[in-house]
Amino acid sequence: MIARLWRGWTTAENAPAYEGLLRSTILPGIHRVAGYRGVWLLRRDTSNAVEFATVTLWKSMAAVREFAGDDPDAAVVPPEARRLLERFDQRSVHYEVVEGPS
Repeated sequence: MIARLWRGWTTAENAPAYEGLLRSTILPGIHRVAGYRGVWLLRRDTSNAVEFATVTLWKSMAAVREFAGDDPDAAVVPPEARRLLERFDQRSVHYEVVEGPS
């Protein structure tokens, strides 16, 4: 299994809208990709921003390519999400999952 890590930062004011967009549209849309195995959505409030991290789980790198395209490390950030984010990782990183929750 492959874990794909990506982070984005937004303002405290935009955080509820961004989280809502993730939950209602973006993350449910990923379910269409064969090989998708789930997600961890993480949030961290700091004094000057709200950081979101997603750890999506995939059956294989082939499944990641089905989602991300020919450059599997490229961030996949829809226009409506870009409008709410102040900055985001341009590249995702991938890890082989060697152990996880039962």
